[in-house]
Amino acid sequence: MRQEIIVRLKIFHSIDSFSSNQKTVVTLGTFDGVHIGHQKIVQQLLHSARQSDCESVILTFFPHPRMVLQDQSEIKLLNTIAERTELLEKTGLDHLIIHPFDKTFSRLTAEEFVKDILVDQLNIQKIVIGYDHRFGRNRTADIHDLIDFGHQYGFDVEQISAQQIEDVSVSSTKIRTALLEGNVSLANQYLGYNYQLSGTVVHGRKLGRTIGFPTANLAIDADYKLIPKKGVYIVQSIINGQTVYGMMNIGTNPTVDGQTLSVEVYFIDFEADLYEKTLTVSMLEHIRDELKFDSIDSLKKAIENDLSFTRNYLKNLK
Repeated sequence: MRQEIIVRLKIFHSIDSFSSNQKTVVTLGTFDGVHIGHQKIVQQLLHSARQSDCESVILTFFPHPRMVLQDQSEIKLLNTIAERTELLEKTGLDHLIIHPFDKTFSRLTAEEFVKDILVDQLNIQKIVIGYDHRFGRNRTADIHDLIDFGHQYGFDVEQISAQQIEDVSVSSTKIRTALLEGNVSLANQYLGYNYQLSGTVVHGRKLGRTIGFPTANLAIDADYKLIPKKGVYIVQSIINGQTVYGMMNIGTNPTVDGQTLSVEVYFIDFEADLYEKTLTVSMLEHIRDELKFDSIDSLKKAIENDLSFTRNYLKNLK
């Protein structure tokens, strides 16, 4: 019986650290979200690499270019760099290069980028790229320039269709909009997986335990991560190998005059000391927006209703 060989993704944290004796097929971009539109492009890349007997490479950047080039940019990302890496690892990609984006890199001319990086460093045979892609200093070069460089330096250019580019753009916009509106189920459809928040469990005000709903207060690790709309959500997490469901509140706890945004999770039928542990929480469904109640008793009644809603949801889920 033939034993299947599983090739693990090789990750490089700069272009300079990459090397390959084989020719490569490359695409590049931020791939924030690695959503269903991105996944189609990755599959096109992998198919093209197999057809050409080459290795597949994604060149991505961190920080996001807008964080570096726009002083007032407040862009929030769908993935942390660790989440993006984990999602791309599942695709079957050969190589992922996460290059530190800075102003020096942004000043490379189009030809410097093509010759010094794509040709000399990445050893490309083909680049898979959008028809509207612009590159080089001040983004002055376009797909026609890239095709000319391909003729000059001996590589092919495979264009991603206008429809696929539109799918990627629409997906990213719709995902961010849906999350900011609290419509996590729609966001999950466009992502192709459940939106996640990761962080360390820290000590909070411990108000939940006084009304019978002790919560894990999650300090989100990355300040650039997009936090969905304030409200209550159904979530799940893997804790010590066990799938655990719960209710997550994103908000300021206005009923008790809270001022600071917090992310708190009440895990159903589960007890453990989670302080200082790192948790990843997957968001399943929105229950309600955050509300200010006229008393602690009214708040407790609302949480009991949330719990009833969640249990019914989970019955249908299972």
